[in-house]
Amino acid sequence: MKLELRGVTKKFGDFTANDAISLTVRPGEIHALLGENGAGKSTLMNILYGLYQADEGVIAIDGQPVQFAGPGDAMAAGIGMVHQHFMLVPVFTVAENVVMGHEPVKGLGIIDLAKARALVREISEKFGFEVDPDALVGDLPVGVQQRVEIIKALSRQAKVLILDEPTAVLTPQETDELIGIMRQLKRAGTSIVFITHKLREVQEVADKITVIRLGKVVGEALPSASQAELASLMVGRPIGLTVKKEASQSQSVALRVADLGLVDPKTGVVLLEDINFEVHRGEIVAIAGVHGNGQTELAQALIGLRQPSAGTITLDGDDLSHKTVQEILDAGVGFIPEDRSSDGVVATFSISENLVLDQYRNQPFSKRGVLNIAALAENAKQLVARFDVRAGSANANLGTLSGGNQQKVVIARELSRELKLLIASQPTRGLDVGSIESIHEAIVGERDKGTPVIIFSTELDEVTALADRIAVMYKGRIVGIVDPNTSRAELGLMMAGASSTRVVNEPNLAAKDDQKGGSGE
Repeated sequence: MKLELRGVTKKFGDFTANDAISLTVRPGEIHALLGENGAGKSTLMNILYGLYQADEGVIAIDGQPVQFAGPGDAMAAGIGMVHQHFMLVPVFTVAENVVMGHEPVKGLGIIDLAKARALVREISEKFGFEVDPDALVGDLPVGVQQRVEIIKALSRQAKVLILDEPTAVLTPQETDELIGIMRQLKRAGTSIVFITHKLREVQEVADKITVIRLGKVVGEALPSASQAELASLMVGRPIGLTVKKEASQSQSVALRVADLGLVDPKTGVVLLEDINFEVHRGEIVAIAGVHGNGQTELAQALIGLRQPSAGTITLDGDDLSHKTVQEILDAGVGFIPEDRSSDGVVATFSISENLVLDQYRNQPFSKRGVLNIAALAENAKQLVARFDVRAGSANANLGTLSGGNQQKVVIARELSRELKLLIASQPTRGLDVGSIESIHEAIVGERDKGTPVIIFSTELDEVTALADRIAVMYKGRIVGIVDPNTSRAELGLMMAGASSTRVVNEPNLAAKDDQKGGSGE
């Protein structure tokens, strides 16, 4: 099935999300759609899947224009979509999820589960998915849940499959397995539209690459194009794809986390168990793992948002275990939360106000409870320039900035004071390669000042590029602490629960300069 988009335009008020976009997906082709955050990729795919209606332009299948009033029309035309956040019911079986909405029935409208199971087995055997039709979806690993989503689309005879950021929550091994599945689908004649920001994966699996920037197609490329060329197309300027950092100048231990445990007070569920690690001055320890294995809870415990049920957290000998968030911030801890929108900024406040959210009580920003507007303005002027925050005015509401510039404001605020520890949780999530480059430089710069740094990231390339040591988490435990030269295969096994016998207690002093990974991969 040949799929064409011709001059597709979509506006939301005065904002043009898609501007006369045209592209062609040929039968049995893996077509990568590449672009920075907010470029318009997901909007375009939501139009193709019938979730949005285009204001202008045509969708054509095998040369014939089609119109989709909703996803049902798109699926009937042979277009399936696997969303980044799976559309599965955890308490239903695989078979029940697969046939939901087009259930086979028998007798008096009773669902024919035998037919549903047979359908799952047929598709699984054809593509080697190895999925049990009777398994509860909620009990399955994330990678297998993704296969269920693909089976669900194929059960409706999808000829074109849209995969939206499909590797975002997968281990390296699961990513390799997905790439193998994509190749199998291609050999069977299924076309795939592959949305991702990971350049390595695009080069590995795509037949053709279309790059979108600010809602427009700015170029097409073959996978033989270099990562630098692709990144430059995405952002519109040359981008450095390596994290430049010298070998760690390790100093004494600053942070000790000993036997840390955390139990949910409402449910009694154990969230963290026997967490032990240290962070030296002048090193970056990265906490890696598939999302949902306790990283969020550990970050919250370190900053005081959750009270540990066991163990201690000490910074320069000061016990932080049961202090409040404000007390921990006042002790010299900087915190970059994983969700900046809800935990890091106030969108309706100005940029200058957001830059002092954790310092506004202190001089020179206030005196006797009255804000010093001139001091806020001078502080904002310096930090906006230092961290290259792109904004018309520091008095503009922070919510008017792009995601990357909002994150720069958070980082500028946290790095604007003398720190004894920096905790950065998912510091570049959802950002374009240009913003990632800038943020990585700022974090490495803080480490080079001698500050101990903890990075929580689900991006393995970011972890290996920034870290002096890597601690891998699985189901609320640290299963090993290794150096950043550890192979992706070993890290992937650890992320899937395989314990490591290695515990690296000191940073890798012989780490190479210009560590690879980071911004574009």
